Amino acid sequence: MIFLYFALNFYLSMSNKIKIGISIGDVNGIGLEVILKTLANQSILDYCTPIVYGHTKVASYHRKALGLGDFTFNVINSAADANPKKANMINCWEEDVKIELGVSTPTGGKYALLSLEKATEDLVNGNIDALVTAPINKHNIQSDTFHFPGHTEYLQERSGASDVLMFLVSEDIRVGVVTGHIPITEVAQSITKEKIVKKLVMINESLKKDFWIEKPKIAVLGLNPHAGDNGLLGTEEQDIIMPAIQEAFDKGVICFGPYPADGFFGKGSYKQFDAVLAMYHDQGLVPFKTIAFGNGVNYTAGMKFVRTSPDHGTGYDIAGKNVADPSSFIEAVFAATHIVNHRREQESLLSNQLRSGGKIIETAADVKDDAN
Repeated sequence: MIFLYFALNFYLSMSNKIKIGISIGDVNGIGLEVILKTLANQSILDYCTPIVYGHTKVASYHRKALGLGDFTFNVINSAADANPKKANMINCWEEDVKIELGVSTPTGGKYALLSLEKATEDLVNGNIDALVTAPINKHNIQSDTFHFPGHTEYLQERSGASDVLMFLVSEDIRVGVVTGHIPITEVAQSITKEKIVKKLVMINESLKKDFWIEKPKIAVLGLNPHAGDNGLLGTEEQDIIMPAIQEAFDKGVICFGPYPADGFFGKGSYKQFDAVLAMYHDQGLVPFKTIAFGNGVNYTAGMKFVRTSPDHGTGYDIAGKNVADPSSFIEAVFAATHIVNHRREQESLLSNQLRSGGKIIETAADVKDDAN
């Protein structure tokens, strides 16, 4: 009986393990290298069940180029067949693929998209619990079905989310951006009070739900040098950013600013906050990668699905040389796992809190009546 008890518990723990889908990115880049190096460490299987969307022949090519011994995937037809004790792979195409390591080619984009499409389909349909995306080349992946500046915008459309947040996270710093993959010439005209408020609310909700920070404190950066210097160097701070901060604060978001970006990061002021909202891509990502490169994770907040990625690109210059550092990809896998766990635990806690005397409390009046 004791053996059966432990065997049943082990089976249940295995069957409930988080399924992490992994898209392979550009087949000519370092995506598969960091994936293979991550999954070659068997301890990853203690935390999740990885499912890679690609093809065993392509993976084998990279494995041989890297000299990763006899590492093999468990080939499955669907996510439901995944073995929780193995690194699994779903073959997303049948034909042979010409691999040209370190070169951007239409082939690299084509198969990166096939992998992403299949993985996203399983994510949207609930067949996997989270998605970790290896880097794509934003140019060669463009096609009739992919006309987006990056993963973030593609996943927003596929998820049906009205808005999402590019949220770079690490142990030391978290940075969100108001505007993402747009030309710098379009940044100022794209920043509105409504957009800033929306991003602040999204950061606040994500910090609470996904990272379990009870009362997050958020810093907001200015747009112009010296945060406009009281209107001398621009009026966006006075006309847009400050009113947005006040409105978000009135909504219960603990936020402060606007801060001049250079001094804010130079003095280490980010350490006093749980997250930072930058106005545009490089304003946030340059300091983030300077501080956390190698262990940072790109997280797409605002979706009902969980998606993370490493904080680096395709790495064509080092592809096939066995020098790519998998640290950021490993962090992306762990971050996805932790966020799914946090959401599950929160749902369980909320469910328990809403139950009183065996019934679900649905309204504030019910709460009051139950307390009397």
